[in-house]
Amino acid sequence: MVKKGKRREEILQALARMLENNTDGRVTTAALAQEVGVSEAALYRHFGSKGQMFEALIEFIEESLFSRVNRILESDDAADDQCEQILRLWLGFAGKNPGLARLMLGESIQGESDNLKGRVNQLMERLETQLKQVLKQARLQSRLSGDTDAVAGANLLVAVVHGRINQFSRSNFRTDPTEQWQAQWAIIQAGLFE
Repeated sequence: MVKKGKRREEILQALARMLENNTDGRVTTAALAQEVGVSEAALYRHFGSKGQMFEALIEFIEESLFSRVNRILESDDAADDQCEQILRLWLGFAGKNPGLARLMLGESIQGESDNLKGRVNQLMERLETQLKQVLKQARLQSRLSGDTDAVAGANLLVAVVHGRINQFSRSNFRTDPTEQWQAQWAIIQAGLFE
């Protein structure tokens, strides 16, 4: 007999794998049940809906990313180093978790509830807010280049990372999102920071 917490984890891992391998992004509960080796009714003993399964994956992403982002922000590293570490963390997480990368892009929740789309947007907004705070701190320390706006800078950083993860997804996960990152970061860094 598999313990309830263990089965719940198996379901989420199977869902993440299926998101990685399913190029149209849609995963049915029937296919998920088959992948896990249980009935659809068994899935619903662990989750009230498919939406709750996606919510649990989003929570996993949040916990994984923000526990590390908080450690980065607590460090005494310079603002540009903190930004780079946060972006590299985000890209590295996507690279190690392709199915979750599709979820972060919103690809795998097309046709799902607006609440799920809102949760994914909220995740991206939280990351952008963290970057804004770092850039505002850099502005106070006279480390931000010229009259660069912290809000615009944070939005640019999010767009770059989102684009890298999108390229990763479009390549069917063959192009690592961290490929050429150091060279790209050097260009961004030179433009944003003094």
